[in-house]
Amino acid sequence: MSDWDSDKSPEWGDKPVEQVSSQGGRKSPSLPPESARDWKLIEKLVMSLQSEQRKHRRWGIFFKFLMFAYLFALLFIIKFPIGDSLDEVAGHRHTALVEVAGPIAADESANADDVVGALRAAFEEPNAVAVVMRINSPGGSPVQSGYIYDEIRRLREEYPDKKVYAVISDIGASGAYYIASAADEIYANRASLVGSIGVVAGGFGFTGIMDKLGVERRLYTSGENKAFLDPFSPEQPGEVEFWQGVLENTHKQFIAAVKQGRGDRLASDDRLFSGLVWSGEQALELGLIDGLGSSSWVAREVVGAEDFVDYTHRESPWQEIVGQLGVSLGEGVASQLMESRMELR
Repeated sequence: MSDWDSDKSPEWGDKPVEQVSSQGGRKSPSLPPESARDWKLIEKLVMSLQSEQRKHRRWGIFFKFLMFAYLFALLFIIKFPIGDSLDEVAGHRHTALVEVAGPIAADESANADDVVGALRAAFEEPNAVAVVMRINSPGGSPVQSGYIYDEIRRLREEYPDKKVYAVISDIGASGAYYIASAADEIYANRASLVGSIGVVAGGFGFTGIMDKLGVERRLYTSGENKAFLDPFSPEQPGEVEFWQGVLENTHKQFIAAVKQGRGDRLASDDRLFSGLVWSGEQALELGLIDGLGSSSWVAREVVGAEDFVDYTHRESPWQEIVGQLGVSLGEGVASQLMESRMELR
């Protein structure tokens, strides 16, 4: 007789027995209920993992495709810029537009190199009947402002038949007004802020904080005034007096430039060069501007060529992307804290 009793259920761990059906075929191996449930759970888990892996692969392919499409579109834009080129749109009679927006500084969009380059292109274009500088700036570097001022004066002499108009939108103060005063005429809105003919320089002094923290300043120089206006050293009256003289000299240069540009249109008012800022209506009364109007109004009513062509220097797509990614985030913070910067304000 066999060791296996047909009535006896197989123990767990024993090999399952294949049973024969009444039709003579073989039945699938029988398992205990607990074992069958475990296998079903394992099967569900494996299927779920496979499904997740398939989804992960699909999303990976999608994002790779999206990245390649983005790079392809970027290269296409760089190779074939969207919009008409300057040569294409400047082929008819028009008013040239040059924008001066934001702080005027070498590392800003309103820097002398870019603005001067745009002005030269506008003056050299025979189909540009006049140039409108649309200004929206609180001012900035006296050096950059001076470069632009001098170039406008030079271009006016080289192209005497082509006038340049400065149009102030929200604000045209300090160095921005310095630039505007080189134009043939200046226009603004009645609520625009105009003027602020003055010079300012500022910094910080950290000596009190250093004393409280117990920090000792160690500075080694060769030259009596090499540590001039050092923010970590006590203020010296002689240095302050000398620096004040530099500011006053720069202020005189500013005043002379405005008087040269505006001439006898300026009112006899001692407050003009005190650093005060005026509304457009007040500026008109003081002779700081010639009229009230927008850039489109000037093009239509004064120039007689309503169509604008923008000659403003624009950043390349790569430069815009780098700027958006914030590569230059925090640049210049140390210089703001450590240096005394002179600005026209």
